[in-house]
Amino acid sequence: MRTKLEIDYAFRSEAGVKADNDDTCNVCVPEDNLLLTKGVSAAIADGVSSSEGGGRASRICVSGFLSDYFSTPESWTVKTAAGKVLGALNRWLCGQGQSEYDSARGMLTTFSGLILKSTTAHIVHIGDSRIYRYRNGDLEQITRDHRVWVSKEKEFLSRAMGADPHIDIDYHAVAVEENDSFIFTTDGVHDFFTRRELLKILNCHNSNLQACANALVETALENGSNDNASCQIIQVLKLPQETEADIFQRVSDLPFPPDLQPGMKIDGYEILREMHAGKRSEVFLALDIESGDKVVLKTPSVNYRDDADYLEGFLHEEWVGRRIRNAHILRILEPRNRRFLYNISEYIEGRSLGQWIQDNGPADLHQTRTLAEQIISGLRALHRMEMFHQDLKPDNILIDNHGTVKLIDFGSIRVAGMDEIDSEIDHTAPQGTLDYAAPECLRGEACTHASDLYSVGVILYEMLTKKLPYGENDAPNPKKRLNYRPAHHYNPEIPTWVDGALEKAVHPQPAKRYQSLSEFQYDLEHPNPAFGNLAQLPLLERNPLRFWQILCGLLLLLNLFLIFKA
Repeated sequence: MRTKLEIDYAFRSEAGVKADNDDTCNVCVPEDNLLLTKGVSAAIADGVSSSEGGGRASRICVSGFLSDYFSTPESWTVKTAAGKVLGALNRWLCGQGQSEYDSARGMLTTFSGLILKSTTAHIVHIGDSRIYRYRNGDLEQITRDHRVWVSKEKEFLSRAMGADPHIDIDYHAVAVEENDSFIFTTDGVHDFFTRRELLKILNCHNSNLQACANALVETALENGSNDNASCQIIQVLKLPQETEADIFQRVSDLPFPPDLQPGMKIDGYEILREMHAGKRSEVFLALDIESGDKVVLKTPSVNYRDDADYLEGFLHEEWVGRRIRNAHILRILEPRNRRFLYNISEYIEGRSLGQWIQDNGPADLHQTRTLAEQIISGLRALHRMEMFHQDLKPDNILIDNHGTVKLIDFGSIRVAGMDEIDSEIDHTAPQGTLDYAAPECLRGEACTHASDLYSVGVILYEMLTKKLPYGENDAPNPKKRLNYRPAHHYNPEIPTWVDGALEKAVHPQPAKRYQSLSEFQYDLEHPNPAFGNLAQLPLLERNPLRFWQILCGLLLLLNLFLIFKA
């Protein structure tokens, strides 16, 4: 049986010699699926004493972070989710500090947060509160104090929440082992201990977290702490583990549907006709009896009944589709009272872009730009959720009878947030279709926004020319993709600056492609002077293949001339 992440924790916070306690600490352990997809979150904050609203700032930061982090999309990485939440909290503190306390530094606080997700600890930190890791009797400080010393006696915070609208948060991730403990402290505790003293207390009380937290705070106060004193300890009892048998049990809760035929009814859907039957799945046009709408019902192939990898991928497609709402993304619908394993999507009357290219021949620039704008809109919706399609190709793009584009096939989509969860199933296998996948994807590297942009570039090139920029490939060998074939050689109507934009989009090296889809889209519509006039370039740069063909021909003629002359 799958083991879940289990922790124990304790905390102690005292005002000490001060009248008010401006420290705040807390832990949030979610239930059910959020524990898997988001993990456990903990934080400590120390309101800056010289800031009038410091105590309030610390309370807002801790409560806001622990609440809002779990409201972010499950597809986001911890770094993205935590960064966006802290950025929003920081901007709020800056605004409130100015409006309520008439000071740009009215609400300042330190913040140290920890997210335990799967087998990794993600740390986000600003200020001089601290997080230590205690493992096998050894203690390591894993945050860095943001302090500037102006003399041996005087120092000040160099960074804090609420100090500036543009926040600079430290982030790093460390591997976690069972029985690891993470100790959170404010400066009212750790400034009044040596490392040896701190380690001694941890070694003496490591079997009782509350006694340990009490001892740390009480000893700091006895040592003369002149500030609020707070300590929070989290111990990892069990790390999540899932065997292949666990995965199969999870993904096979629903049985496969029976052999479906036109006229049959299943869970409130009437099968109208079979649309596609392949090795991996069957697709049917169905009628939603309750609403009267036509829908598409997709079932897994019985050939993969015992394949946990395949079944997880089938469920993954539905999971992704139900989290994206965009006019250019195929809508996955919520089945009602489902008794079998299948998914339901909206029915699109139209044809694939691949069929459109075959029917229409090379497209003109206006058609290409119109479709490109919609493709990019759908893709940007995925990227905002930190999802990457990985298998963009003409056959995975539908165009309805009104000219609206829909991206389909979510089975290969990479979800960055899910990559952070350890699993027995290997998600690193190369994805995509050879002619459209970026070279780095074929090498097994993680697909990024640059990889999807490459695929869009290839698709637009094919729309304009009915050719591929690097020719047909019959084997997954990215080394073959060396020489770009200018699009205007196949379609003289293509301006050189559009050709330049396409060439940049499909560059073999991701770093040399466009940094954003919007930049690529802009260059498709506006001449970029950086591309210049390709006609003025030397033939070797303009068309290397043609250059070497001509050179070889001249050398052949020269050799023949020399032979006959001799």
